[in-house]
Amino acid sequence: MRLVIAQCTVDYIGRLTAHLPSARRLLLIKADGSVSVHADDRAYKPLNWMSPPCWLTEDAQDGSLPVWVVENKTGEQLRITLEAIEHDSSHELGIDPGLVKDGVEAHLQELLAEHIELLGDGYTLVRREYMTAIGPVDILCRDDAGRTVAVEIKRRGEIDGVEQLTRYLELLNRDSLLAPVSGVFAAQQIKPQARTLATDRGIRCVTLDYDVMRGMDSDEFRLF
Repeated sequence: MRLVIAQCTVDYIGRLTAHLPSARRLLLIKADGSVSVHADDRAYKPLNWMSPPCWLTEDAQDGSLPVWVVENKTGEQLRITLEAIEHDSSHELGIDPGLVKDGVEAHLQELLAEHIELLGDGYTLVRREYMTAIGPVDILCRDDAGRTVAVEIKRRGEIDGVEQLTRYLELLNRDSLLAPVSGVFAAQQIKPQARTLATDRGIRCVTLDYDVMRGMDSDEFRLF
């Protein structure tokens, strides 16, 4: 991972355009090729980013300020104009073991993937643990119309789970091969505040009955 602290301006050019005026920011360039721009607030969400596959090149002409041009396969660009660099370092983090879910939550994911029709008639599984630049989506599937659906699974559905799914949806909807992507928040129990937030963001909530799911016919997942 490369960490750069710089005074910079940022422009996103693509289906949407966005501009960040000059300020000191943290730039993260990860081994997967992703580039993200961070301010000194927010616990997790960058100000702007480009997800892999993408390519970073430096463009500096006629003695002008260096510009990082990060371009993805669809031609969208994140242009970072570097006015002054205060820190630039690279670090080898190695392979991360990933988030380890507790037994019930992991088993819920397995059971729902095995019986994806619980989300609705005509649903089909794409894959479990669909990897993104910010972590794995529990389940990626398609509805009866072939549209992409991202599913986040929790034992207890709380606001932080809705926020997590929202971040995945923002990222996935930048991929023209997947978009439009809708969301399903699935849990054994969903708190009213989480349900309200999910509904406001167009995310469908599904309550899972673990005992019923364990009793479904499956040679692979039957516990006893």
